[in-house]
Amino acid sequence: MLTKKQHELLLFIHRRLSESGVSPSFDEMKDALNLASKSGVHRLITALEERGFIRRLAHRARALEVLKLPDSAGASAPARDLGPNVVRADFNSRADDTQGVDIPVLGRIAAGVPIEAIQHETDRILLPPTLAGGSGDHFALEVSGDSMIDAGILDGDIVIIERANTAQTGDIVVALVDREEATLKRLRKKGGSIALEAANPAYETRIFGPDRVEVQGKLVGLIRRYN
Repeated sequence: MLTKKQHELLLFIHRRLSESGVSPSFDEMKDALNLASKSGVHRLITALEERGFIRRLAHRARALEVLKLPDSAGASAPARDLGPNVVRADFNSRADDTQGVDIPVLGRIAAGVPIEAIQHETDRILLPPTLAGGSGDHFALEVSGDSMIDAGILDGDIVIIERANTAQTGDIVVALVDREEATLKRLRKKGGSIALEAANPAYETRIFGPDRVEVQGKLVGLIRRYN
């Protein structure tokens, strides 16, 4: 059983793929469903994945395979019968793009991880050029823990970070607290304080003075691996 919003999103993605072969962007999904933020889209996509309607493809950043449509849509066959089935939600590159941008993976990131975790290269990955485009410097981190699951960021995901020392309220950032620990959280500016907000009700929001928090970069993408 799907909620109304889950049903609407699945049909919207399928319709756009059938019409053009290219998925809508997260912004287009958000606007089509009248959602307040893209985090709502992330939550709906995660729910559809858990219910077996879509699958995130390995080594393809935020690419989804549509597995079936709900019975109420008149189809429950595998995605091969539904026409184009690849969702590239956050960038407009085509499936035949072969070039990419090589960036370092700098360890694991979670609340309480020492600063050294984002200073040493452990691997490298190749990104689509549109995901790491522009003049920004990028790096990747492996997520440890479940504090951001409601933003669609799961344990073991690879997050793509654009280096930056400033961020806007609502941005998901890599932040250093007291120069001793690194964390991936949503940043909120509250008067003269900085709040680092988890996307999981099991975790409390942490509030600090502005001199205790240093922004190291902003989330721009995510890769999920399947074994």
